[in-house]
Amino acid sequence: MRVVGVLVLPGSRMFDLSVVAEVWGVDRTDSGVGPFELRVCAPGRAATPVAPLGVVPATHGLAGLRDCDLVVVPGREDPFAPVPASAVRALRSTTGAVAALCSGAFTLAAAGLLDGREATTHWRLLDDLTRAAPRAEVLRDVLYTDGGEVFTSAGVVGGLDLCLHLVRRAHGADVAAALARRLVMPPAREGGQRQYVEPPLRGNAPRAGLSSTVDWAVARLASPIGVAELAAHAGMSERTFHRAFLAATGSTPGRWLRAQRVLLARRLLETTDLPVHRVAERSGLGTPANLRRRLRDELGVAPDAYRRTFRVPTAS
Repeated sequence: MRVVGVLVLPGSRMFDLSVVAEVWGVDRTDSGVGPFELRVCAPGRAATPVAPLGVVPATHGLAGLRDCDLVVVPGREDPFAPVPASAVRALRSTTGAVAALCSGAFTLAAAGLLDGREATTHWRLLDDLTRAAPRAEVLRDVLYTDGGEVFTSAGVVGGLDLCLHLVRRAHGADVAAALARRLVMPPAREGGQRQYVEPPLRGNAPRAGLSSTVDWAVARLASPIGVAELAAHAGMSERTFHRAFLAATGSTPGRWLRAQRVLLARRLLETTDLPVHRVAERSGLGTPANLRRRLRDELGVAPDAYRRTFRVPTAS
């Protein structure tokens, strides 16, 4: 994987292009990384406006992609913008591997390169990618996918994770680790992209009885309340409450209660220095073991790792 081509289309994301330039466009042979040939390929070999600002000059036209060992497709400001037919033909005719960064997966979808393959993209666009590539298996909690010949990544920095993976795959773990050190990042991040998804806001149930019960429960998450207590507060039988709650929120009362406790645990890990056992108690998850299990199930990471990533610094 020595010759790398990057496909530049109008509106390509500057960050993704910078990632490609940092990984394959900088001479780091003194660190055992490279050398690489980086081709910047655009329709008509034209200088191309990129987002959010700037113009990128091309070194090659689209024909320059054909014999590359790797073709990298950045995301675009508008991932739903039409892909030029010439770019589709070029992607289909390349003889090397193809990797999409972030919303670049939509460009691969337009070229039919995701059919029958695993794929991912930025978490905000996962549902859109499912519609754009109905024959792909869209994975919602990975930083990148490795299909052997076609690769995709999660959003923004997930593209850098994929690029390091590609270097590691082609040139070995030592080379990738050396490059990661130069980039001041871990060779591989822990967990998937679920931990970066914005926690959903608690919706208000449409019925006054349910809304007041929701508020009552959120204020008492540390207490040993369950579905029976929720139903009693709402003045309903458990069966009636279960049916009404599911219709109002799209979730069963038990799943909702667990999700609220995990959200509270996340906030405590982000904003306090409470030890893990106290976070477990305050969030109603009970024990450190249960907290770890729930975070692993929900986010793919342990409490300490989550805290290191998202802890909000306090003002001195």
